Amino acid sequence: MVDHLAARPSKGTILLHAVHTKAFKRWLKAQPKITQNWLKGQRFRGKAGDLATIPDRNGALSRAVLVYGEPTPWTFARAAAKLPAARYQLQGELTPAMASDAALGWALETRRFDRYKASTRRHPSLVWPQEADREHVERLYRATVLGRDLITTPAEDMGPAELVDAGVQLAKRCGAKTSVIVGDKLLDKGYPAVHAVGRAASRAPRLLDLTWGDAKAPKLTLVGKGVCFDSGGLDLKSAAGMKLMKKDMGGAATVLALASLIMESELPVRLRVLIPAVENSVSDNAFRPGDVLQTRKGLTVEVGNTDAEGRLILADALTEAASESPDQLIDFATLTGAARIALGTELPALFSTDDAFAQAVLDGGLATSDPLWRMPLHTPYRRHLDSTLADLNNIASVGQGGAITAALFLKEFVGTGVNWSHVDTMAYYTGSRAGRPAGGEPFAIRAFFEALRARYVKTPEPAADA
Repeated sequence: MVDHLAARPSKGTILLHAVHTKAFKRWLKAQPKITQNWLKGQRFRGKAGDLATIPDRNGALSRAVLVYGEPTPWTFARAAAKLPAARYQLQGELTPAMASDAALGWALETRRFDRYKASTRRHPSLVWPQEADREHVERLYRATVLGRDLITTPAEDMGPAELVDAGVQLAKRCGAKTSVIVGDKLLDKGYPAVHAVGRAASRAPRLLDLTWGDAKAPKLTLVGKGVCFDSGGLDLKSAAGMKLMKKDMGGAATVLALASLIMESELPVRLRVLIPAVENSVSDNAFRPGDVLQTRKGLTVEVGNTDAEGRLILADALTEAASESPDQLIDFATLTGAARIALGTELPALFSTDDAFAQAVLDGGLATSDPLWRMPLHTPYRRHLDSTLADLNNIASVGQGGAITAALFLKEFVGTGVNWSHVDTMAYYTGSRAGRPAGGEPFAIRAFFEALRARYVKTPEPAADA
């Protein structure tokens, strides 16, 4: 079920004309004189993004017109945000991609997170455009809502247990298998860094391991940072720095959203999802600045700062993920403020050892209005992670290039010979725009899905001439 999308027109359904800027003058000329005069009286210029309602002779809402330039889901989300509550049906020259964008944008605009506060607004509804890929739009919608809701939920109700349970419930729905390692068993099973970061919290750390698909299919492994709240540990954050730290599990939520898309779309892969879920807290048994931690790979890590905890739990998970030599290994993490300074809050940073796949992700992002920007894995900066006590430090010795040095830290645990991509994401909209309310956001899932679909779904060869 998708919010505010209707199966068919009903009595009183209003036409919403979708008109390209280049076709607007021609469209206007073909309208009745009363419509032309009305729009001229409203000073309607037909520029990209312009929207107008058109009354009948009695003053009641009769039709509406939306002018677009480069259509995206947000083009239609803005219409849903502005139009009065009624049922609308799109009319215009819509490609299948545009029709799907219209349905997705409309649905995401008219859906709100209402767990703690009921919404009283009456939203307009849209008849499903005939050209839309309805099943794919529904899958995108469910995945996006899953990611948004997990990230937006406060940490009191989204601790390590709740985050992992969300993955377990997704697995049950999609026919996947799961195993969960909890508390001190992490030490027994060889995940010492995950345990060290999470041991100070009253809510035990854990690791979710989800598998799905044909064991003989290409291996695709996703890893997500699941820090359900980050106080900074003994290197305590400021009050302002902690304000949005419920979102520090945004990487894990994004991974679950992408996994939902992959499984529901039945991509021909053997999927594995690893989510280390912890809370970085302050207690008498918290790990300390200056400690040297063991890791699953056997590398030792000096703790330069307990607030650089996400890379520590990812180190263990990536080591396990890389041990199977998957065809593609992808991790998502709300890892550094440096990436936000470089690219802002809505453009995730992409690092990759696979140039062809990275380009496919970037192309997929542009095609689906879900962009990323590629950053370099500049190997000479690895020297900034050197430690005199351990194999490496969890923070760099310099303040510059923080997103790069964090990615290079992770690369140590992936090793060589693995096609690995790392996404450093904000996972949160700090302000509201049409279709994108303030709150959690699983950035880049559409971009990655397009790249994965292109990689693993074979397009039938055209039939040879007889």
